[in-house]
Amino acid sequence: MATKCTIGVIAAGAMGSAVGRRLVQGGCTVWTNLEGRSEATRKRAAECGMEDKSLSEIANQASYVLSILPPSNAFSFAEKFLRESKRVERNANAEPLVFVDCNAVSPATVKRISALFDGGSPLIRFIDCGIIGGPPQGAYNPTFYASADDENVLEKYGGLSKFGLKISLLKDGAGVGDASALKMSYAGITKGTTALFTTMILAAHNSSPATAEALMHELGYSQPDVLARITRTVPPMLPKAYRWVGEMEEIGNFVGEGQGAIYEGIAKLYERIEDSLNGDEEDIRVLKKFVEEAKKEKK
Repeated sequence: MATKCTIGVIAAGAMGSAVGRRLVQGGCTVWTNLEGRSEATRKRAAECGMEDKSLSEIANQASYVLSILPPSNAFSFAEKFLRESKRVERNANAEPLVFVDCNAVSPATVKRISALFDGGSPLIRFIDCGIIGGPPQGAYNPTFYASADDENVLEKYGGLSKFGLKISLLKDGAGVGDASALKMSYAGITKGTTALFTTMILAAHNSSPATAEALMHELGYSQPDVLARITRTVPPMLPKAYRWVGEMEEIGNFVGEGQGAIYEGIAKLYERIEDSLNGDEEDIRVLKKFVEEAKKEKK
């Protein structure tokens, strides 16, 4: 087993808790902060072997802090963590703390976050990281793509692979912002196509149920791969849609004026799905029925 390391993981959501579990399994001590979190989150963190600590304790003793949050919370958490870190005196002989932003934010946003730590006291190094894939489980690991302006710090972070994480370092001139650009590009394709499927199914149904049924049959005949992808991607999107709204807004910012408006529309689509889940669920019923019929079509 690898040499022990203390790592802070904020927060203990679906991804953060699974990452925490993987690190604990690899021999790390994993701390998180559960202030204001629900009983369900506290239970999940405990089951994953994560220990509840204050942000000041984490800032004082951890080697790394992995920020794994909804995009809208990424900047405010970095500000809060930096404030807490200034209240403690880190051991003078300890290596500088490394703050790893693992959030689905645009390069512009991650550079704003990185700037918070520039030349400040205490000395905190910064790494830009984009997670591609779902929470680690069993033999499966998502990939942590990372970039930094300091290649030595980046290389050291790559060493966390010995604790069970799958880490890929972007080098050859890559710096802060480039890992986030990769995450934005990948999510823009994968979650963007899921949104396109969802939009057109709902639009077809809005015309008439017969239109939606004919669309499903035609896709099964002329685009079977597309129909198969719909059955794989739409159902798991439904409970996650609320988490993707901010990410789509960040992607729109990344793409820029003009084409970026596509992702503003996608953000609104995911808001619509969230509203349906919390409201009359009509859109949810339409999508689930389409998928159920599509699965029969494939047989």
